[in-house]
Order: sequence, then C-alpha cells, then structure tokens
Amino acid sequence: MIFKSGGIAAAMAVAFFAATSLPATAQDDAAQCGTDRTIDIAEMTWPSAAALAHIHATILDKGFGCSVEIVTGDTVPTSSSMLTRGTPAVAPELWTSAIEDAWAKGVEEGTVVQLADAITDGTVEGWFIPQYTQAEYPELTTAEAVIARPDIFPDPEDSSKGRLYSCPPGWACELSTSALYEAYDMADSWNLFSPGSGGALDASIARAFTREEPILFYYWGPTAILGKYPAVQLEQGETKPDVYACNTDPDCTDPAGVTAYPSSPAVVGAAAWVRDEAPHVADYFSKVGLTNAEISELLVYGDENQADAAATAENFLRTKQDVWTSWVPDAVAEKVLAELG
Repeated sequence: MIFKSGGIAAAMAVAFFAATSLPATAQDDAAQCGTDRTIDIAEMTWPSAAALAHIHATILDKGFGCSVEIVTGDTVPTSSSMLTRGTPAVAPELWTSAIEDAWAKGVEEGTVVQLADAITDGTVEGWFIPQYTQAEYPELTTAEAVIARPDIFPDPEDSSKGRLYSCPPGWACELSTSALYEAYDMADSWNLFSPGSGGALDASIARAFTREEPILFYYWGPTAILGKYPAVQLEQGETKPDVYACNTDPDCTDPAGVTAYPSSPAVVGAAAWVRDEAPHVADYFSKVGLTNAEISELLVYGDENQADAAATAENFLRTKQDVWTSWVPDAVAEKVLAELG
C-alpha cells in the first residue's frame, strides 16, 4: 500500500514536472497578441461599424491580451490616416468604394492590407417592398412591375398616385432615388416623398410594417430596419457603373438612366504593421466576416433597446457565441466568456 502510494506520488511529481516544463502549446501561442503596440480600432459613425469595433475590441483585449483603444473614425479620414501614418490599426467595416483609387494604391504599395470582407455577401442598396405585399401580389418582383401598380401603394395625401419613399435631403441616396424616379418616368402616377430625416424614414417604414400596409421605399443594409422587418428587394436589372456615377453626381448633365444599385465592398482594413507584428491578430480578423442578415440581426437589439454600440456588442458576444467562438482559439474564447460571466 505504501509502495503503491509512493508510486502514485512519484508519478504525479513526474507528470507535474513534465507539464510545467513543456513549451506553450500552439493554441496558447495563438492566444497571444504578439505586439506591445496599441491596436486602435476605428469606430465609424454608422451603427454596424460601431458595434463591430466594440466586438473586436473586447475580444482582442480580454481574449488576446492586446492593448486596445477605440477611436472615432469615418471612411475618408480613417483611410487617409491609415495610409499615411499607420493609424488607426484596424477599420472593421471600411466601405472602399468612396476611396477606391487611394486604397488600391495603398494595398499595392504594402502600407495597408485587406484582411477579410467585413460583409461577406456585400452591402445592399435598393428599393424594397414588404414581404407580405409580395405574397399577396407575387408578380411584384421588379421595379417596373411595382411602378405599373401605383394603386397598391397609394400616397396617403394624394390617393390618385402612388408614393415612393426616398432619402432625406442632402444624402447621396436622395440623388440616386430622384434620378431613378426620373429615369422610370414615374411623375405622372407616383409622388416622390422626401422624409425630413433618417429617423422619419425609419418611422414611416415601421408604421407601414406594423399596420401591414403596402409601402415602396429606398433603403440600404446592413441595418436594423432590414433585420427587423421582412422586406423584399426589387430587381432593377444590371448595374451600370457609369450611369450610377452620373445619377449620384449633381453636376452630371446626362439624362438620368436606369441601373441597379452597386454592392459596395466593405472590408476589414488594417495598417500593414498589424499583419507583420501581430500575425495572430491578423489571422483573427481574416475570419470575422458576417453576412448582411447577421449584421442586420445584431443591430435589431440596439434599435429595440436604444442600446449604444458597446451594449449592442456585448449582447452579440453573449447571444451569438456559436458565431464568434469560431473566429478564435479555444483559449481566447474561454477568456472572453469568463469576462462575460
């Protein structure tokens, strides 16, 4: 008995020595930040990008042990600073269509890198109707089919015409929607309604869906509206970049033309030093792409609870563990989960 106990004790001692003497596992190595530099993450001005900034900041801080800072950002100033100064380190949802040439040059010269598509199936922009309206009128799949039926979408203030809900004054989408309204020659049978603000547009859409009324409206995604309300995007034919460019340029003198809205690329952009100095962090960001529907869904929480970006991010981390834990090694996931309690 004594001999066996001693044997077990000896075996345990050997096992303990071996365990404490072994080098860190590959997973433990992958759970390290890899750089002492602060990884500053751009929090853009729109809800999806802001929420993503807080999601990634939490995972890098609590999971990888990085020094992280969230900084205010927007497409042009963020990309310009990243290209010239290497900061911010990461822009988790960078729409590159507005900075196409400068960004492509930076990638080619090696000052910045695209680590992933932030929105894996591309951004959405176009004209929508409720799913329940299309279920009642299954032929309404194209813009032309809807335009031929203004009676289904009567203007509350002028029932002799239909109503198309456009964008608020000053937004680029106001130009594109107005141009398509002209190109489709809708003036005789449709009114183009311009809401006073984004909130007013959202309220009009929410009211129609709550009452299950038909509505034709411009919108874009990922957004809480498209996550909350089952809308169907209308087909508008092929995308014609030159026509779209003219439709959104107030100085273009060509007649407005019919074109589908392009899907703008939204990428995880980073300063090149992140890839070079913190390869595990770069590898993490290569896996974080979400679909339009997934991002719209995460925004619904913020919309319904009047939650800020940080609270929206925390809700995602708590309720979508099956999604984000697939982005990281188990050791990182365990640390973040422990922090969430």
